[in-house]
Amino acid sequence: MNKKEVLEIRKQFTPENCAITRICGCYVDHEKEKKTELKEAFLSLPEEEAFKYFDIFKHTLSGSLGKNLINMDFPLDQELAGGTQEFFLKLRDSKLQDDLLIEEFYDRVIENYIYAENYYIILIHAVYDVPGKSSDGMEMFDASDTVYEHILCSICPVNLTKAGLTYNAETNHIEDRIRDWIVEAPVKGFLFPAFQDRSSDIHSILYYTKKPEDIQPELIANVLGSTIPLTAGDQKTTFQTIISDTLGDECDYEVIRNIHDNLNEMIEETKEEPEPLKLSKPDVRRLLAKSGVPEEKLESFDEEFEETVGEKNTLLASNIASVKTFQIETPDVIVKVNPERSDLVETREIDGRRCLVIAIDDHLEVNGIEVHK
Repeated sequence: MNKKEVLEIRKQFTPENCAITRICGCYVDHEKEKKTELKEAFLSLPEEEAFKYFDIFKHTLSGSLGKNLINMDFPLDQELAGGTQEFFLKLRDSKLQDDLLIEEFYDRVIENYIYAENYYIILIHAVYDVPGKSSDGMEMFDASDTVYEHILCSICPVNLTKAGLTYNAETNHIEDRIRDWIVEAPVKGFLFPAFQDRSSDIHSILYYTKKPEDIQPELIANVLGSTIPLTAGDQKTTFQTIISDTLGDECDYEVIRNIHDNLNEMIEETKEEPEPLKLSKPDVRRLLAKSGVPEEKLESFDEEFEETVGEKNTLLASNIASVKTFQIETPDVIVKVNPERSDLVETREIDGRRCLVIAIDDHLEVNGIEVHK
């Protein structure tokens, strides 16, 4: 799914556009015991409750693609009879009316979701009549010929509010506040099937994680049945390793700076595209060659990429680039530069020592004090 497709589904979580038919929930305590369950038509909920749920569902489809929202395909073995895809199709097609299926889903989550405190599993079923579009891109709500039937799961921590004092209007006193158990914003979730090209893609699932580095591999492998992806941090580390191993002892400052500049230029050129920029093995090879990596050094690149990333896998440019900073570090000094002005820093050999040289135009401050000489 791309940004536009995610946004289109997020827009359904409002009273005006609501396409949710049913909601189910299971509150799980810190001992992995089911404490209470919810099963009812979503439109029967009180208005204020519905609004709170809308916020949760919007959060489950929020964040950056490739970091918080990860597109995953089912492996071929999971698309066979008895696989995860079949289970989720049954769950969706049951419209969450099959209690045994729902209980089995809860059990799978509880067994594989690693969390030491209380949490709330929310599962909804929705049917979205996808409006047609005219030649100029305008939506035609009376010309829908596609129905997107889907389920969305949100997993939310449940925590006690902080202790403190509160004002009691009835007694006109400041007193100890009663601590309540609060359902917080989701930390994990998924959408099935994925919404691709404005229709259902039963071969894919969109996974949500609040913290990109905490993707919960057991949940992905055993509940979703998908291949565990490289996290955003792992992608960046992998890319850095590929460069270091490819260049070896000839890892040159100018080449690294060129890679930084060229990569950020590629991101800038594609920032209006709905799909995040993905770099395949040939794309990374071209980037390195353009940045000054000698051809003889690229001889080992293909093998290195295939071993660390995978022959047909890709890296997201936004995950491997440092778009907000250009940082140079020695054991005793750290220099941070505007990423658009990396040209201000160069390396030179002065009196037999390798030095960083920083061009100063008209302004220099040290600890907040302007220096003139």
